Amino acid sequence: MNKDLPRWATAFVMPVLNLLSALLVTALVIHYLGESPVESLAILINSAVINPEGLSYTLFYASTFIFTGLAVSIAMQAGLFNIGAEGQMYFAGLGLTLAMLAFDSSLSPWLLIPTGMLGAALFGALWAFVPGYLQAKRGSHVVVTTIMFNYIAASLMNTVIVKLVPPGEQNPASRAFSAAAEMPRLNEWFPILGETPLNISFFIAIIALVIYGVVVSRSAWGYKLRATGLNKHAAHYAGIRISKMIIIVMLISGALAGLGSVNSIMGSTHYLSLNFVGGAGFIGIAIALMGRQHPVGIFLSAVLFGALTQGGFDLSLEKQNIPPETVILIQGLIILFCGAMENLYAPAIAKALKFKK
Repeated sequence: MNKDLPRWATAFVMPVLNLLSALLVTALVIHYLGESPVESLAILINSAVINPEGLSYTLFYASTFIFTGLAVSIAMQAGLFNIGAEGQMYFAGLGLTLAMLAFDSSLSPWLLIPTGMLGAALFGALWAFVPGYLQAKRGSHVVVTTIMFNYIAASLMNTVIVKLVPPGEQNPASRAFSAAAEMPRLNEWFPILGETPLNISFFIAIIALVIYGVVVSRSAWGYKLRATGLNKHAAHYAGIRISKMIIIVMLISGALAGLGSVNSIMGSTHYLSLNFVGGAGFIGIAIALMGRQHPVGIFLSAVLFGALTQGGFDLSLEKQNIPPETVILIQGLIILFCGAMENLYAPAIAKALKFKK
């Protein structure tokens, strides 16, 4: 049915309708909890968008979500459903931390920050390599293997982080990095943003979006990538090595997920802690689905989920009847409507356009 609809309908109208449907169901839940949906929405918008400090936090969360959204999106371009961004980002945090612990006392920020980013990208790519290899060479489904690797990464980190805890400390975390390892924060140039962790990772994420858009839609490799995703058999007969493409795409996908850890660790906590990912890898799935794997759509979706994360926190503080898990409910509903039920409104839109003609 989507093939019969114009591009503006599938790229804009349907995602908006699906989002509104998710928000409508959320409003019904909030009403059932005994709170006003309109007042709750006003609190969320004010906290996440209107308030400068809240907007800063929204963009901080969005910086991480852009990378995880890109990780899922580029895999989907090749017809792969990489749901292992959570584990890849988690393992990448270990690579970043090892680089920081080794060099944060000897390198300048100009060398240390790129070194940390390289360590995160390499470890993220490494964690995605095995599922990619198994898919390409053994036929193992990437969905199953990436799910398994999420749990393996979590279990591995539970074991490894104990080795990184400084003597005498009880908190399961590595030592704090030196000041040279901190990503420059934007409030240094824009004081109105307040004391928030928004840092230059936001601009790096924008650059990654631009590179992704150019490579996917304007390069020969991007054409091969999309051809692989559309029809692997036709791509094979056209001379594209499918197994090689799968492995390369999974390596890139893992590296992008890994870069999401840079914002969370080097931009905020400045040490490795358990569960620092906080579900960002799974949110990347919703961003890729809602954004239709387009750079602009990914950006807007990441900002939306950043706003939900920031606004939902304040909403739960001001409205005692609304638990913090409401944000997870909204995210799940968006995934439901933009993923499993993305074509819900397609017949009605097609009928309306046909009637208009």
